[in-house]
Amino acid sequence: MPKNGAHPTDKHVGSRVRMRRLMLGMSQTTLGGALGLTFQQVQKYEKGTNRISASRLHRTSEILQVPIEFFFEGAPHVRGEHPAQTVAASPQFVSDYLATSDGLHLSKAFVQIPNARLRRSIVDLVEAIAGPEENDGGAT
Repeated sequence: MPKNGAHPTDKHVGSRVRMRRLMLGMSQTTLGGALGLTFQQVQKYEKGTNRISASRLHRTSEILQVPIEFFFEGAPHVRGEHPAQTVAASPQFVSDYLATSDGLHLSKAFVQIPNARLRRSIVDLVEAIAGPEENDGGAT
């Protein structure tokens, strides 16, 4: 357990709570009210500053309509701890991206574009703006 700051797993779980809350368009106040907490407490959970108890995480999963495992998908491996056998998770950058309001809004809008060619053109444009990806290996 890190001596300074939040544990990486607590940060990860908190970011997944935030991501799912944003996906549902739910405010911190609404989630807090459903949990019997203030929005400030929800903020601390989402930042990983405060650890979420097992019973509260269970209730959070019910409110946010996801299985508890959702909060641990892609969790970081902490040195000295043994990694659990899990189903392959999304890369961390996907979770980090979807945990932001910009990433979530962009993703929602993107999937609503009905024209596949236009979606591909948008991807090509964004890739051109971003520049070459390192370790791409030529895969698309």
